Order: sequence, then C-alpha cells, then structure tokens
Amino acid sequence: MLKARYYKHILNFKQASGTSRGILKTKETWFLVLYEGQQWGVGECGILRGLSADDTPEYEEKLAWLCENIHLDKAVLLEELKAYPSIQMGLETAYLSLRSKTHPYELWPSDFTQNEQPININGLIWMGDEAFMKKQIDEKLKEGFHWIKMKIGAI
Repeated sequence: MLKARYYKHILNFKQASGTSRGILKTKETWFLVLYEGQQWGVGECGILRGLSADDTPEYEEKLAWLCENIHLDKAVLLEELKAYPSIQMGLETAYLSLRSKTHPYELWPSDFTQNEQPININGLIWMGDEAFMKKQIDEKLKEGFHWIKMKIGAI
C-alpha cells in the first residue's frame, strides 16, 4: 500500500542573492517521501517566495492533501495539482525514485549518474551592483563555465 509524507526544510544561502523582486537569504523546500513496503522514494517540492507561480498561502495544505490522497490514480493527482507545478514535479520525481532499481536517488541512469561524463550547465550570476556582477562573471569564467545566465531587467 502506497503511503506519503512530506518534510519541510529551510535551505540557507551561502550569500544573500539578489533577484528582480528582492534579496533571498533562505529557500523553503519540502521533501515528499513515498513508501511502499520496504521501498521508498523522494522528490523535492521547492518554491521561491515571491517568485514561484505556486507560491500561495495554501501550498502546505495542498501537500497535506496529496499525502492523504496518494492512493488515487496518478493522473487524478496531477490534475488536482495543476496549479502547483513544483508539487507535480516533486510527485513525479518521488515516483521515479520509488521505482528506481539501483538507488532511490538515481532517477535516470546515464553516463552522468555513473560519473563517466559531465553535463554542461550555466553559471548563474546573482543581481547586484555592476562591480559585484562583474566579479561573479570573472569567477564563473575562471571556473570553466561556457554559459552564463544573467537577469538584468531590474537594474
């Protein structure tokens, strides 16, 4: 019988990080854990306050609803959660994790997960004054990033 629980966790940023809507110092996240017999799987439901489309006062209530109704068909759950894409993603990931044959965290076996081939990612530049942003760009280039992501609309 499938069961579900969620756990709230606060992530603390190493440095205050500027966005178009303010400064972030923490990030709330919830870990959705599915249990079936001795198997378990985990998925992250994470939002950025003031930025995420599903940042609503009833967010945690919707997670509680999901856990109480985890016995429903997956398609029904996803339809009920359509206004909460981060919860949908957490649920999909938890299902993949639960069904993983090798480890609860290996969702898609690949050369990357076998530590045989890296994947290219972008270096994120947080908002700030010009000197701060330039410093971050220089650091990312020295670290070997080929792509840099900057949002400059607010300044």
